[in-house]
Amino acid sequence: MRAFRYITVAALALASVLPATAMAATVIDADSARDGGAGSAVSVPNTPGHLECVPYARTTSGIQLYGDAWTWWGQAKGRYATGGSPRVGAVMAIKPFNNSKLGHVATVSRIVDARTVLLSHANWSVPGEIERNVTALDVSPNNDWSEVRIWYGPSRNLGNTHWPVSGFIYNAKPGTKFREAAPDRGEVRLASARDDRPAKKKGRRSDPIGDIIAGNF
Repeated sequence: MRAFRYITVAALALASVLPATAMAATVIDADSARDGGAGSAVSVPNTPGHLECVPYARTTSGIQLYGDAWTWWGQAKGRYATGGSPRVGAVMAIKPFNNSKLGHVATVSRIVDARTVLLSHANWSVPGEIERNVTALDVSPNNDWSEVRIWYGPSRNLGNTHWPVSGFIYNAKPGTKFREAAPDRGEVRLASARDDRPAKKKGRRSDPIGDIIAGNF
């Protein structure tokens, strides 16, 4: 009887712990806004609490920076190559703006055209949520990626906010010279942001601003 009591107590204790340690983060896999939506959601194991943008960007890009997202741009100087053009695997560093007091970081998973990229990031549309291959559009007056609109899951569209961007952090040594990035028509795989579905053949978007006006976003 005593042994049975000990087993029962242990089982109850374990049951009280499991909900906290077995929490899951939602993963939204959007092939891109060109497919008309944010894809399907699945659950993946995660540590207790919700996933922040910083550890997810660190995992997907390989860039080993820590601290709040707004500090990454300053931290990168002298440690990583930086610039104003997106590249696959680079981290887009978004400045604090409006209600985003800590800024945001997101990894470029694909380049669609000169003003459109796909991002994989966490903790954006919904707290703790991972979003893969969602659209970000350059809406800066000088076409220099200093302002972007980013896919917002709840509205199933690009958000209206023009987010200020510090630039892009590349997983390379400072001073590294890159050739101009070309649009990637294939599926790009990132660590911890994999899409195992067959690649879909889509045409390149030639006029993303026109598409917005036409209501395609």
